Amino acid sequence: MFFYRLKSLDLVCMKKLDSKVNIIPIIAKADTISKTELQKFKSKIISELHSNGVEIYQFPTDDESVAETNTQMNSHVPFAVVGSTDFVRIGNKMMRSRQYPWGTVQVENESHCDFVKLREMLIRTNMEDMREKTHCRHYELYRKKRLEQMGFCDVDSDNKPVSFQQTFEAKRNNHMQELQHKEHEMRQMFLIRVKEKEAELKEKEKELHDKFDKLNRDHTDSKKKYEEGRKKFEDEIVEFNRRKTQFAQLGSSHHTLTLGKSKKNKQ
Repeated sequence: MFFYRLKSLDLVCMKKLDSKVNIIPIIAKADTISKTELQKFKSKIISELHSNGVEIYQFPTDDESVAETNTQMNSHVPFAVVGSTDFVRIGNKMMRSRQYPWGTVQVENESHCDFVKLREMLIRTNMEDMREKTHCRHYELYRKKRLEQMGFCDVDSDNKPVSFQQTFEAKRNNHMQELQHKEHEMRQMFLIRVKEKEAELKEKEKELHDKFDKLNRDHTDSKKKYEEGRKKFEDEIVEFNRRKTQFAQLGSSHHTLTLGKSKKNKQ
């Protein structure tokens, strides 16, 4: 029974990309599918791409030198390819192949996969056409959408033709006005920030002055207390010396009286 089909994510991605790049669908690991299933899978892929509106790259047939080849190659899309990093000796040559117990799949053997056809179409036959289509179609379409997003269009609201120069000048004037408005807003914001900073600095300065005044008051009070303590201490020293002198005088007079009494007793 045949179960191969495209995933919804594949279709969504290709639908998003088909207007931006050249899409060439390929089937990887083609050696895991029989030839009968592979043909059915190719037909199913093309059918699903067409039914979902996905545009794929078609090899050009307007050039007589490659028309026949490209027509034939268009019928092989999507290309079924096999990849390998190993080389296997086949005859007298080393060929890039995949080795299986039942046989060998050669990457560059056209009867095994479409790798050679894909390489010929991309690199040798249609490279210039793909580059030209990318530039003339995909890039120009992208450029048109970007210009429309920026406000550039061929007609105005009254469906009258408008030159690109007029639209550019109008956009330029609007842009300059917006820049001037933003510059004015930034200046006003800058002035507000400066005023806020000045107010903050003044508040800090006031706090520093208050702290300095408090320190001065504390210093004055401490100095006053120190002077009072020193004066009190000096007064105490004076009082102590006075009492000491007085006590010394009292002791001397008492000693004199004692000596006088002793002499009288001896007589």
